Amino acid sequence: MAAGHEALTIGVVVARTGRLASLGDPVDFAMSYLAPSLEGISIRGHRIRLVSRDSTSTAEGGRRAVAELVRDEGAVVVLTLAGTQVLPAVADSCEELGVTCISSTFPWQVYYYGRGATDNRPFERTFHFCWGLDDIAEIFADLWEHTCGTSHVVGCLWNGGPQGNWSRDDRRGFAPVARDRGYRLVDPEGYHEPAATLDTHLNAFREADADIVTSAATARDLGLFRARATEVGWRPRLITCSRWLAYPPCAAGPDGPPAQANVGTLVYWSPAHPYWSSLDGSTAAEYAEAYEQWSGRQWLQPLGLAHALFEVTVHALRTADDPADTASIAAAMKRTNVHTLAGRLDWTSGPVPNIATVPLAGGQWQPGVRHDYELAVITPGRVDGLRPTADLSLSTA
Repeated sequence: MAAGHEALTIGVVVARTGRLASLGDPVDFAMSYLAPSLEGISIRGHRIRLVSRDSTSTAEGGRRAVAELVRDEGAVVVLTLAGTQVLPAVADSCEELGVTCISSTFPWQVYYYGRGATDNRPFERTFHFCWGLDDIAEIFADLWEHTCGTSHVVGCLWNGGPQGNWSRDDRRGFAPVARDRGYRLVDPEGYHEPAATLDTHLNAFREADADIVTSAATARDLGLFRARATEVGWRPRLITCSRWLAYPPCAAGPDGPPAQANVGTLVYWSPAHPYWSSLDGSTAAEYAEAYEQWSGRQWLQPLGLAHALFEVTVHALRTADDPADTASIAAAMKRTNVHTLAGRLDWTSGPVPNIATVPLAGGQWQPGVRHDYELAVITPGRVDGLRPTADLSLSTA
């Protein structure tokens, strides 16, 4: 720990400005909600201090934020959430500076292998909890089976970046699991984001008689695809999407429903999840309600994972041989197995070192009562104790 800092400083890299600013909201709320209790904790004579920096939604901003937190603030651990380019940059910077990093909301294969680790050569100081691309494929296949259609042809709306390339990876991606479930994938060449046109994909799907589309598109590109499909009079029975679906769709406008409406997606956290906080005992439902009171907006899926970042950190500091030493914190992380508001997170039995997995359910954004659109649980998937709340709607209009 840097000289002059008696507290155990937890550094938080959060997107407050730029295109990922909405992803920063759950982290900001977790900090605000937990600060009074966290700053009252004493760990072997050390109090906890929270300090944050804005990533500005860029990789360079993320690297700069880590440098300031570690060198200027004396952070012994750095937390971050989301961002295809930002999260790896933050984790890599922590690895280079020798400080423990804990992160989430990024498929673990992309985080782990995409940053250069191997099964036998893990990272030293960077730790992650999330689901895998294989888990996404299993959940989506569960949803596809609800279509009751005879076709097993799925069109893949995947970009040419990390999300798309890792999805199509033949060993560790989405594709091999989906094929093992009996589906034929139609995967045109990956497109560049933001897409100017997706006609190549649309035409390929129509020619192959695909009646299901799966995607890792942004809301903007998904909207472009759906609008173009409507123009040519083609409607797949179901669209599933794993990216940018954590956030509620906006209300329908003059051009029709929002891009996410009736799209099948992942449910990794919700007020219905049977989880509670290891810090104060709050349930998932209570925490979601607290966010809505604080923000005046609808609850968000990343809320549970943001809260869990702090739970895991406190557990690691409490169990570390020396909570002021980042190597000792990293050693504690390797043996961490703790129940959190995001479920049980176990780094002792992950698929690879330094990874804990988050179980998934299958859901769909459907028109709601309390909100314009609500995330319905369609299939409980691998979440023990979670019950379905609605049937799958096959309308993609």
